[in-house]
Amino acid sequence: MTTMDKKAEDLRVVGTRPVRPDGADKVTGRARFGDDIHLNNMLHGKMLRSPHAHAVIKSIDTSKAEAMPGVRAVICGKDFPVIEHKMVAQGEAGLADMRDISDNCMAKDKVLYDGHAVAAVAADNPHVAEEAVKLIEVEYELLPPLMNVRASMADDAPQVHEHSFPGAFIAPTEAHIANASRIHMANGDIEKGFAEADHIVEREFNTETYHQGYIESHITTVDWDSNDNLTLWTSTQGQFEIRDNLADVLEIPIGNVKVIPMEVGGAFGGKDRIYLDPVAALLSKKAAQPVKMAMRRDEVIRATGPSPGAHIKVKMGVKADGTIIAADYHLAYEAGAYAGGPIFLGVVSSTSRYNIPNLQVNGFDVIVNKPKTRPYRAPGAPQALFAVEQVIDELASLIDMDPVDFRIKNLTRSGDILLPGFPLAPLDTEALLQSVKAHPHYTAPLEGENRGRGVSYTMWFNLGAITSARLSVNPDGTVHMSSSNPDMSGTRMTLAMQAAEALGIDVAEFSANVPDSDSIGFAMPTVGSRTTYSTGIVVIEAAAEVLAEMSKRAAMIWEVEPDSVSVADGVFSSGDKSITFKELAHRMLDTGGPITVHKTGSPQSFIPAVAAHIVDVEVDVETGKVEILRYTAFQDVGKAVHPDYVEGQIQGSVVQGIGMALNEEYFYDDEGRLKNASLLDYRMPTSLDVPMIEAVILESPNPAHPYGVRGCGEISIIPPASALANAIHDAVGVRMDSMPMSPHKVCAAINNKS
Repeated sequence: MTTMDKKAEDLRVVGTRPVRPDGADKVTGRARFGDDIHLNNMLHGKMLRSPHAHAVIKSIDTSKAEAMPGVRAVICGKDFPVIEHKMVAQGEAGLADMRDISDNCMAKDKVLYDGHAVAAVAADNPHVAEEAVKLIEVEYELLPPLMNVRASMADDAPQVHEHSFPGAFIAPTEAHIANASRIHMANGDIEKGFAEADHIVEREFNTETYHQGYIESHITTVDWDSNDNLTLWTSTQGQFEIRDNLADVLEIPIGNVKVIPMEVGGAFGGKDRIYLDPVAALLSKKAAQPVKMAMRRDEVIRATGPSPGAHIKVKMGVKADGTIIAADYHLAYEAGAYAGGPIFLGVVSSTSRYNIPNLQVNGFDVIVNKPKTRPYRAPGAPQALFAVEQVIDELASLIDMDPVDFRIKNLTRSGDILLPGFPLAPLDTEALLQSVKAHPHYTAPLEGENRGRGVSYTMWFNLGAITSARLSVNPDGTVHMSSSNPDMSGTRMTLAMQAAEALGIDVAEFSANVPDSDSIGFAMPTVGSRTTYSTGIVVIEAAAEVLAEMSKRAAMIWEVEPDSVSVADGVFSSGDKSITFKELAHRMLDTGGPITVHKTGSPQSFIPAVAAHIVDVEVDVETGKVEILRYTAFQDVGKAVHPDYVEGQIQGSVVQGIGMALNEEYFYDDEGRLKNASLLDYRMPTSLDVPMIEAVILESPNPAHPYGVRGCGEISIIPPASALANAIHDAVGVRMDSMPMSPHKVCAAINNKS
């Protein structure tokens, strides 16, 4: 049996629950995060940020700050290289305009959101730097801010950018109007489809801006040395994207930049883009000393990439037998101050789950005076599902059909052509929903006044993309693994488990690390539910090469042909001869030297996964408060490499989805100033706000992976908002058209109904 054809029942390591190797270091403080870097002669940098959402910078006077004792360098936009607008490939994540990325790090001519950086100071300590930035004088000419997609798309809206390329996150949009680009997809005949419908539902929905809320803020330390080499220590999801973007923005060779990824204190999609890095680099160059910069919590919320607010219109038609016959969606998503929001993913997530013969989607990537949006676990999908899954429930109710049966009837299935034009890869979509129907949570009676139950179903796709890994066999039979993807959720363990499975040895024989950008091959960041799946494939392929080389060594020892050597469960054999992996490793130096395999690959992308959630709620009709009574999350993960980790991913995603559904949002005043830039006022759920979350793991093997693995990190953030909205309707009979569904909105909806 080879490593590439094991069946689920033959797996020895994958599917077990070994202890997390980095757990003790993280809870005892031994693990090194971005704030743990302390260099000789290190300065501390602080940023001056705009208090205005939209304004022309008339002048900046830094003289008083420069004269302050202890200040070693001051920079502003004029210290950045002047680069042209140019679209640069970001792997399978699409294209990015390097001028936009540079301007987002520090404003040059205009500020485009409250919190936009305009100048920075490096000083002997952070306290001096804080005081110095207050001495910088900036003269602004205020412009009207555009704070939502409808205002920005209005006929009389002022144009935010004189020059702007359409966005290209995953897939490109096309120029449309001054502040918005467009993506249009369609199949069938919409007018004919609606003409054949027995029931039509048409509704509008709004969602607000919300943030990933990671515990660790953005922290970076940069040393620009006398040879024009940059070394950077930072908290990031991808050392290579930081390296490449930094080189482009500073117009220096990529080979001059080394990025050392530290442990990551949370990211969820929000740490794959440069913010402080080029600022710290230019301060370091000017001062000829290393510079550390760290954002305060209010800076993180004001000036890094949140998830977009949206305005969504949904029109759907159904036949009396429960067949969805037509759908027309209008999705307008905030891009923030620069183009390139997740509108394509909103389009795909809104359309991929159900096989609708007549379908049209118009998606808009809309520039507004807010921070440039960034991914947040399944970017663009929770907004779309909040709208579409509510309409799905309403259609099921109109024809008096069980909501799960209605979804089963209209499922996309393996081989169906999705709206972007590719077929749905093998996946048992019905098995997931049948498990929902059979689960005790769905069949249990729900008693009590103002209580309701809601369901939601979703599909998401894993990226593949370029990734690298290296396996080195040690003379004592242990193995060291290096992977190119920062560990966001225990992936050092899940990758080591797959390598151990492939080599036929115990995972306790592995050590693992994530090297700097000089010390491992290129990889796309840890995004898109790709690492355990995609890097796992590359690790398994590297393990196969290790076994092939070790088989040659065994053949050399036995003086037989390499083809006659077989290997199973860590034992090499030929005829009556056998030798264990560990024994053979002891003889490496005598049979040709060390064995190290470096592998780079680009596994298949758009691997689907599905999830469905059930939630029970009780609504206080006097206050509008929604209490969650019970929550069950079903997810098809292909194969759970480490079931504890999978359950943690599901539960963590659900909690974040509950937060955006019920509480979290940015509050801006009429001038575009953010009023809740603290975790006291930006209301994320705590342990007191959520119930125990039951995770039901299903395993429909992914044929694109040797062990059947599908990514699992993102998808379960998608259903909570729509499931909760459907549960609220079941409890008190009102449809919530605005997210978050905070108490005052629920209360208003109940009062308007009565």
